[in-house]
Amino acid sequence: PIGTAYAVWTGIGAVGTALIGILIFKDPAGFWRVFFLSTLIMSIIGLKAVSH
Repeated sequence: PIGTAYAVWTGIGAVGTALIGILIFKDPAGFWRVFFLSTLIMSIIGLKAVSH
């Protein structure tokens, strides 16, 4: 459970930081950045789904 929690919170922090950069600091939101952020979000959801 600790490993899953660490991975989930690290992923949430990474996605949150990237979204803040895109929304507030006007970082470019290219196709690949959005694609991999979406993949990371789906991975976090998958980790939460299988950890129960």
